[in-house]
Amino acid sequence: MGRDEDRANEAAAALRAGRLVILPTETVYGLAGDAADPRAVAAIYEAKGRPSFNPLIAHVADLEAAERIARFDDRARRLARRFWPGPLTLVLPIAKADAVCDLARAGLDTVAVRAPAHPVAHAVLKAFGGAVAAPSANRSGRPSPTTCADAVEETGGSAALALDGGPCGVGLESTVVALLDAPRLLRPGAVTRAEIEAEIGPLAEADDDAKRSPGRLARHYSPNAPVRLNARAPAEGEAFLAFGPGEVSGPAVFNLSPAGDLAEAAANLFAFLRAADRTAPRAIAVAPIPQDGLGEAINDRLVRAAGFVG
Repeated sequence: MGRDEDRANEAAAALRAGRLVILPTETVYGLAGDAADPRAVAAIYEAKGRPSFNPLIAHVADLEAAERIARFDDRARRLARRFWPGPLTLVLPIAKADAVCDLARAGLDTVAVRAPAHPVAHAVLKAFGGAVAAPSANRSGRPSPTTCADAVEETGGSAALALDGGPCGVGLESTVVALLDAPRLLRPGAVTRAEIEAEIGPLAEADDDAKRSPGRLARHYSPNAPVRLNARAPAEGEAFLAFGPGEVSGPAVFNLSPAGDLAEAAANLFAFLRAADRTAPRAIAVAPIPQDGLGEAINDRLVRAAGFVG
């Protein structure tokens, strides 16, 4: 048995014992607990300082495991087969309520479920066998951690162990789509609106289903400093998140992607928000980000970091 398998089994044993584990995924690092165990889920909420009305995603190893906890229709299977394992969460009717406890579902009759692509997460989920609730391993409202060190700094004191899987390749939380009647985009992410619509047709807006998605609080992903959007340059005392080629430079300037690459910007977003915040600025100014493709997800996180939407 190799070291990686040993670590996966150790993490699975901790989860079965009701303890929490810091777990890498391709999106962000998660603070993981047994989704069926209300005490473990309560410990996640306590560690994050997270309101209990905000539901958690149930992470599973694969489609077969997901179908044990949620009711899939043809649209859901089509999306799962196309994008799993990967950064897409599906909100579906719950099939087996005790597989994901009421507290993890925030009292709803639906469940948010995904199969992550990160090999460490997959190994742990296979070893564990059930669903794991794993919201981002930060204090509620703070920028999500995309390195193990940042995750440990935020919530490491609550975890039995932390698995280091390197920097997260995607760097933004998963896209969330509800498939309860008309398909609805509840949260944009790395799987884009266009990619989903190519599979199942047009997506409606969140509307009343928004409460079924994680990450919908008005002020979310926020550093300590206020965030100023669509800035062409920093004002005095501000840190600056630049995007694309330009001449702005300085000790508190962080370019999300000098090449103007949205995937690179997404991967850097939370780490650079944290780095900018560590300079203790008066505010963090952010350059305009194109709205197309992955830019929709980046702008969603930035607008929430600035506290403008619910």
